Amino acid sequence: MPDSPLAASAYEVLGVASTASDAELRRAYRRRLRETHPDAGGVAAEFHAVQDAWELVGTREARSAYDARGLRAAGRASEAYAPRASRPRADSRPQARASGHPGGWYRERYLAEVREWAGRGVELPDPYDPALVRSAPRLVKHYLAAAIAEERSARELAALGIGYTVWHDVDTVAGKLDHIVLGPSGLWALLSEDWGGEIRVKGSELIGPALGGERPVHELSQRARAFARAARVRFSALGVVAPEADAPRVVDLGAVRGARALLIPQPQLAHVVRTGIPGVGTGGTDLFELRTRIQAAVRFV
Repeated sequence: MPDSPLAASAYEVLGVASTASDAELRRAYRRRLRETHPDAGGVAAEFHAVQDAWELVGTREARSAYDARGLRAAGRASEAYAPRASRPRADSRPQARASGHPGGWYRERYLAEVREWAGRGVELPDPYDPALVRSAPRLVKHYLAAAIAEERSARELAALGIGYTVWHDVDTVAGKLDHIVLGPSGLWALLSEDWGGEIRVKGSELIGPALGGERPVHELSQRARAFARAARVRFSALGVVAPEADAPRVVDLGAVRGARALLIPQPQLAHVVRTGIPGVGTGGTDLFELRTRIQAAVRFV
């Protein structure tokens, strides 16, 4: 799995170019230690990131190994950032029924924005080239990161099995719902994201420097509510799905407008949805009726 398009390299964490001399690298490391040290008002996570970066490039041997890994990874990253064709399955277990195009809306935005940023008339033989992605503005990279996050969640959700139905990239009057999932564990509205930074919890909302002023739980709730009204259904649960590196454990965010909200590490998505929330679920005739109502109301972006 490639690094997130938003992930910073060891050189970026230290604030130097990859061509910096050993002396420049050492000075940058000392400067960043002073800037990020918690005793000087810095942030502990950034302080530790600086130390981790120095371990990767702080000696000639470590730096040579790090640069070599980067060159090898670059050859694979372009393919990994690009849309993936479906691979033949190794097993015959039924997958969840799914419709829509996960990540498609964000990929279209990324391709349009990266070409606009590069400039009119500039040829981009490979818009997913790692060097191009890394040099693009953060907003442009975020579109690609969000697309990849949705695609990974879609692969997780497919493993839920035949008892589940999934709709991806659903349009609502309040904005896009990344995934709607219906099954024995209830009706779920999911947001898949990659902000490229640590996620913290404050009450029933998610915060962190990488999120800026975003309110993902509130926005997900608004979109779920808009669709629920249109389809005459009620969501059992809301889930914000994030990379495990940024959200290492499942966090119960409490009730948000009648639905239970969760922060879910992406690799645990299928397990969390399948397990469900105690006391919440549906089945039989209710499941069939809900599926019919949702199918009639769904419009894709």
